[in-house]
Amino acid sequence: MSSATDQRNVRAGHSRGGGTVKGFVQKVRSPDRSHNDSLEGEIQAFLTDEDQLHTYDDLTKVNPVTPTTVLKCLQARYSVKVFYTHAGCTLVALNPFQPIPDLYSLDVMKEYHCAPQPQESKPHIFIVAEEAYRNVQGQVEPVNQSLVVSGESGAGKTWTSRCLMKYYATVAATSSVVKSQDTVEKIERRVLDSNPIMEAFGNACTLRNNNSSRFGKYIQLQLDRCQMLVGASVQTYLLEKTRVACQPANERNFHIFYQMMKGATDEQRKEWKMPHGQLFVWLPNAEKTVEEDCFDETVEAMVHLGIKAERQTQIFRILAGILQLGNVNFCSSADESQPCNLEEQSKDSMQRAAELLRVPAEELQTCLRVRTLKAGKQSVLKPCSQAECSVRRDCLAKAIYAQLFDWLVTFINNSICADKSTWCNFIGVLDVYGFECFRINNLEQLCINYANEKLQQHFVAHYLRAQQEEYVSEGLEWSFVKYQDNQSCLDLIEGSPVSVFSLLNEESRLNRASDAKMFRSRLEKDLCDNPNISWDKFSKEPHFTVAHYAGKVNYQIQGMVEKNKDPVPPELINLLQKADNPLLQQIFADKETESSTTKGLSKVTVVSKFKNSLESLMRILHTTTPHYTRCIKPNPDCKPLTFKKEEVIMQLEACGIVETIHISAAGFPIRIPFKSFIQRYGLISKYSKFNSGTPSVDVEADITDILPQEVEKLLRVVLQHQTNEKHKSLVHCGRTKVFLTQLMLDLLEDQRKKILSRCAFSIQCCWLRYQRRIRHIRQQSATLIQAAVRSWLVRRQVQRWNRAAAVIQSTWRKWRALLKSIAEAELDDAKDLVEEDVPALNPVIRERGSVQLSTIQEPVTVRGWPMGLALASAPSITVSLTATGFQKMMSVMASLNLPSRRGEYKVETNQYTKGLASIRAQPRGSVKLHCQRSPLLYANRQPEQKTDVTGFNEILLEKTL
Repeated sequence: MSSATDQRNVRAGHSRGGGTVKGFVQKVRSPDRSHNDSLEGEIQAFLTDEDQLHTYDDLTKVNPVTPTTVLKCLQARYSVKVFYTHAGCTLVALNPFQPIPDLYSLDVMKEYHCAPQPQESKPHIFIVAEEAYRNVQGQVEPVNQSLVVSGESGAGKTWTSRCLMKYYATVAATSSVVKSQDTVEKIERRVLDSNPIMEAFGNACTLRNNNSSRFGKYIQLQLDRCQMLVGASVQTYLLEKTRVACQPANERNFHIFYQMMKGATDEQRKEWKMPHGQLFVWLPNAEKTVEEDCFDETVEAMVHLGIKAERQTQIFRILAGILQLGNVNFCSSADESQPCNLEEQSKDSMQRAAELLRVPAEELQTCLRVRTLKAGKQSVLKPCSQAECSVRRDCLAKAIYAQLFDWLVTFINNSICADKSTWCNFIGVLDVYGFECFRINNLEQLCINYANEKLQQHFVAHYLRAQQEEYVSEGLEWSFVKYQDNQSCLDLIEGSPVSVFSLLNEESRLNRASDAKMFRSRLEKDLCDNPNISWDKFSKEPHFTVAHYAGKVNYQIQGMVEKNKDPVPPELINLLQKADNPLLQQIFADKETESSTTKGLSKVTVVSKFKNSLESLMRILHTTTPHYTRCIKPNPDCKPLTFKKEEVIMQLEACGIVETIHISAAGFPIRIPFKSFIQRYGLISKYSKFNSGTPSVDVEADITDILPQEVEKLLRVVLQHQTNEKHKSLVHCGRTKVFLTQLMLDLLEDQRKKILSRCAFSIQCCWLRYQRRIRHIRQQSATLIQAAVRSWLVRRQVQRWNRAAAVIQSTWRKWRALLKSIAEAELDDAKDLVEEDVPALNPVIRERGSVQLSTIQEPVTVRGWPMGLALASAPSITVSLTATGFQKMMSVMASLNLPSRRGEYKVETNQYTKGLASIRAQPRGSVKLHCQRSPLLYANRQPEQKTDVTGFNEILLEKTL
């Protein structure tokens, strides 16, 4: 929705030096004495309160904005260990040159990631990272983001880029729950592990920086639709491969060589033929130890990226072979027609180099000392001079290392890059070599400073120039703020038709030995009209001076043409292609086509390749939303917490920080087209209680006249409680865009959020009401269904009970009939039962169900049972009982208790041995009990008494009575 400058809190109402918009802040007037005196007075008044200078976390709040006031604020913040400061659309980062505990911890990352408004937090590199991350998420049409980290060598660019990558690898990985945790850790770890490898093989210790990037890289962090990190890719630019064979004074070679020397085990040293105590010419300052000399970390990163142990062995053998080549020296032969001889102490190094590179020693020695010249179809062997032998040796080492570095970059990309279908946006992190100016500067420094000029021009074109030009084109009366435009310097270096690069390429394509003085004469003749180039006519060494945006740099011409040619003798390529080392064969396999198709010297020069790759990078940056971070080196000696004013003020002026603050403070940093503005904020007027009732405008319709009117109405609704002057200081409507300050944008976003909250609340209410109504209807329906089901279940159960009862009754009747028939078969004939007159039974005894025995004067209690007779004690002998009335009540007798008096009776049960016997009852006289087996089933008929008597004959007794 908004541009890259939509980043900072811009407070209106403060008068600033520089140009402004008419009607909002005052215009710039021509300076005069009174104005200068007034400005000096304001500066002195501002600097009086030194205790408050460190509180200015945004330099746009400084009043007045001058290099002096900006410098004082940065110095005050640096003294209290505050290293980040906003400068309009740019973040200024001062290098502390020492570790700062908890400044980049996971808790700090979480704090900035979860903050509702990160801009309101303390300045930090994580604010820039979070704003870029939210821009990918929050815009109507997501735009790819680029984080441009620039500054001098040693300003902290590499560390800043490392922090940015760690932030995204942490935040973007933990924000998703779609992928498994193992996959997320694998991706983020591989992305982070690419850093140690790239720094080990591409960084070196220089005079200005212990971890100086000797190549440029642009890292694309690939995000899917859920803004989850799914992969990354690395693009590299111009590796300084000359450092392999030629290290400037008091500087070191690439880190990886020193890591091998200091971190290798005895077994690895033996394998790499690097015994203790051996010195290497190409490893100067080996006694110096820096933090980056960590061999184990590099090996561990290789393992995580998938480089197997066998491949690692091949890599380290190649690197050891390069070091051995550095110890190979030649001496001139007495006969000029014969090749140069090896020095005696170099023979062992030559043999070791050949063994490590897995090439024949004789062929290697021949290729370094003899060159092949083609004359038509014939080849002529010509011995090389001592200098030419050294050049061919250096060329071999540089070619091997450059190809190995490219192979590593390709392997890393294959390991961490995601398929194009899985990601839709990216956040790019640009980390390039900083501006360099040494005692001796050559082609490498020219290319490095050219890259910094391109980045500075991108910043100027994107912000300083384009923003002010847009104010004028949109009808805002704007007085331009002067800034340093480096376009003339770029025209000098890369312009058409004549420039330093074009002349250098022409000289390189000529099939002749280069002449430094002749090339300087061409530069003076063809580029004398450009004010950015100059010469020292009294200098003995041919050179030229370029006035860069960061200062003047003297470039030595000697050797520049040869470096631009970058020739690799074909016999060396053929030798490496036949090597027994599989990795060497692989990385030089594609060189065969190049060497066979090109005639003579290659037409593609170093500056041509670098210029093309840099133009490709600039095209990517122009299609993304940039975020700028300016790293400042506070002192040239890399001393902790040391602030040198002269060093800092030069960098501030060179990168245009003061001009940036002027434009950010005076203008409107946020610009939104009318259509996008209505599309995002039109709901404010639509749902506002002050809405006039006018119909809303279709944003898809391109109505030029209606859109500005709708924008004005919307702004009146938002600013209805603000004064007219306040209104003008916050927003301005151009011809096609709305220009806003950060304060106005926050106000719009706040009102939009409130309206969305109200709409969301209304939707929630309607939805809850609908849900409640649906739930009530469902409850009623469920109740009816349950009632119907229950009634059906009851009816079905009752029917089952009725059927079961009928079956039980039928079965019971059948069983009774069966028992009845069996009992009738067992009973004696009825004629045996002759009634005789029985005296009436006492009513009390009749009620109690008692009988009177003949031998016992008092009655004996007989317990009745509802189903029939059960004898508790069946006597083993026949017992004669005299009953006064043997009535039908005997059918319910349960037991007969015979009390024993003086041993007159002895009763023993035979229930378990004989079973229940049939009973024959005489109408008169005694009752005779005798045992007879019965076919009837027995059951326990004494529920209230604990007894072992279980037999009874219910049906038989009833029949008897």
